[in-house]
Amino acid sequence: MIPVKGYEGQKVAVLGLGRSGLAAAHALEAGGADALCWDDSAEARDRAEGQALILHDLSKPSAWQDVAALIVSPGIPHLYPEPNKIIAAAMEAGVPVDNDIGLFFRSFADEDWDSFDVSPKVVAITGSNGKSTTSALIHHVLQQSGRPTQLAGNIGRGVLDIDRAHDGEVVVLELSSYQTDLARALTPDVAVFTNLSRDHLDRHGGMGGYFAAKRRLFAEGGPDRAVIGVDEAEGVYLAGQLSEGPSDDRVIRISVDRKLSGPGWQVFARKGFLSEYRKGRQVGSIDLRKIKGLPGTHNHQNACAAYAVCRTLGLAPKQIETAFHAFKGLPHRSQLVGERDGVAFVNDSKATNVDSARAALSAFKNIRWIAGGLGKDGGIESLTADDLSGVTKAYLIGHSAREFALRLGDVPHEICETMGQAVARAAEDAQSGDTVLLAPAAASFDQYPDFEKRGEDFTRLVASVLSGN
Repeated sequence: MIPVKGYEGQKVAVLGLGRSGLAAAHALEAGGADALCWDDSAEARDRAEGQALILHDLSKPSAWQDVAALIVSPGIPHLYPEPNKIIAAAMEAGVPVDNDIGLFFRSFADEDWDSFDVSPKVVAITGSNGKSTTSALIHHVLQQSGRPTQLAGNIGRGVLDIDRAHDGEVVVLELSSYQTDLARALTPDVAVFTNLSRDHLDRHGGMGGYFAAKRRLFAEGGPDRAVIGVDEAEGVYLAGQLSEGPSDDRVIRISVDRKLSGPGWQVFARKGFLSEYRKGRQVGSIDLRKIKGLPGTHNHQNACAAYAVCRTLGLAPKQIETAFHAFKGLPHRSQLVGERDGVAFVNDSKATNVDSARAALSAFKNIRWIAGGLGKDGGIESLTADDLSGVTKAYLIGHSAREFALRLGDVPHEICETMGQAVARAAEDAQSGDTVLLAPAAASFDQYPDFEKRGEDFTRLVASVLSGN
């Protein structure tokens, strides 16, 4: 646990008692604060009471007397589409609003660091797609290279629930826009921007607000090094804002769209080959085509980002390449579930928007595509004929099944409604060389509590198919 600094002897309110909220409350108590906890859910309040935390009804007008700060869980809106009433009341009372990420950055360093030979570092990764894989890949490479490391944030453990730092340790944080948007302190040593696509627009009031939330990771604390995906205009803009000139190697540009050139530091992947250039010269390369845990262009972008970070941390290209080959991938992200008679079954339940689904579709051929769920703004309207060229047939499920069907043009498709029916029909139709791919391009909430449960259901159903049951 990371004890929170700066609130000793003060009352700090905590709104939202999920994983991050409970960890924040305990970390505040460990730092000498009085955590006053609240959640609209009676079940969550009971859980907090069971952990000896103090409940404090933050909906009452008198709730803010002598309260030094309000710590908010990431899922609770503070501005768009409209502020949560409790957060609005705190702001009206002049109470500062923060989250666990802000508390972490103000509290991570401690007096033990004076005796360390190598100061710990924090690597923070944000972006629309690829955050989890990039974070896990960096963590994996560091582990394989013998470097002490912890993985936290939107993946792994809550940021305040990790262990206190060791000499030379690297903490790898995956940060969503919900987390970067509100944190009052953001000071990573290395910050990564993978890419940007339309997502969470209601929460941020549009694309401008969404990008602004991501940009805060770079603008608030000024990382020593920034790894920026420049395949979208926003990434090009961000890299330009951070750089002092073409040869400024504090900014590492990455791409999977084109070869990058110039006197600075670049990492890019083309036709399955990753290349690193510095001062106009190639200094490293990796053939990504044979790395089973990183299939497709979208994973090659993740590899470029992870490679660039590991190079800034002093690892050699060969060390990174060896570790890449040992990476098995993450559940629900282009995860190979199994194979039978030349048919592969791949779980990419994390593909909850059209851009991540497009990336998954580009990674395979002869696809039996399982898609649908609770469609987001625009559905799959932006998918082109080229995007769908590898789809042999689509099997559509959930709330948006019929809406998706209208957008598929000449692509053969079938309304299956449920995951069970879709897996059964796709497996029945599949021939050797086909890939049965779950890449929903939609949220899961019409049929499942989250994308993990959706992916687990797919995996269970595939296991039954593979066993012949």
